Amino acid sequence: MKVVIYGKQFNEEADNYVKLLYAKLSSKGIKTITHEKFASFLKTRTLPSFNFPTYASPKDLNKDSIDFLITIGGDGTILDTISSIGSSEIPIVGINTGRLGFLANNAKENVENVIDLLIAKEFRLEKRSLLTLSTEDDLFGEYNFAMNEITIHKKDSSSMIKLHTYVDGDFLNSYWADGLIISTPTGSTAYSLSCGGPILDPKSKNFIINPIAPHNLTARPIIIPDSAKIMVEVEGRDEEFLVTLDSRSKTITNRYQLNICKSDFYINLVQFENQNFFRTIRNKLYWGQDKRN
Repeated sequence: MKVVIYGKQFNEEADNYVKLLYAKLSSKGIKTITHEKFASFLKTRTLPSFNFPTYASPKDLNKDSIDFLITIGGDGTILDTISSIGSSEIPIVGINTGRLGFLANNAKENVENVIDLLIAKEFRLEKRSLLTLSTEDDLFGEYNFAMNEITIHKKDSSSMIKLHTYVDGDFLNSYWADGLIISTPTGSTAYSLSCGGPILDPKSKNFIINPIAPHNLTARPIIIPDSAKIMVEVEGRDEEFLVTLDSRSKTITNRYQLNICKSDFYINLVQFENQNFFRTIRNKLYWGQDKRN
């Protein structure tokens, strides 16, 4: 078995668990390849004698030989890895050293058990859909996909922007707002949720179109089928706006057209026994935390 390890800086309280992870993988004869920047961080504090193979960019990985990708961090860390694995659909295992952890839902205290379950193949894969952005100038190159959301928003001004939005060629609305979020079911618990959007089950075959601070208060989030093709044209007083795919941003200009549709591949998240979406949101959002229960 071979795994890729990708992570971000974490608090000292997680040091011992990360040491356990590497020790467990090594003791089981599992080969690892660690992202170069993360390896540099580990050498400064957690694993001074770190001597495992590393990689610098996604192009350095032979994706056909990789069984799992293990992330150490939070949900943002998982989102950062999406461009690394692309359409390979390598299963992702998230070890949570962050805060909320909707996607990275394995506690750091369980790292040894996680490896045992992977070896025993006692897990299932949960497919998560993505969004693909197409533009005339190939704005994001080959990494033109997002797992959570594609967001169009104002850049340098307090002025609202106008977002002409079409679904399957039919005019939906011209939103006067600070921006617009097009979200996957996975992203329904992220930025869209903070802007009043609904929570979708990850198995839902839908997307959410959600305006950010709309001037017209009757402009509400709308759910559409994920087979739909969305086109957004942006205009405003300013000449420049921002388009964000999860955490990656680019600048666009007035009257710019964005074409958005479902990607033709999925992200596979590893889920173990007793892990399911309803349990996760119940625990993370403290549903039912009431003395009457």
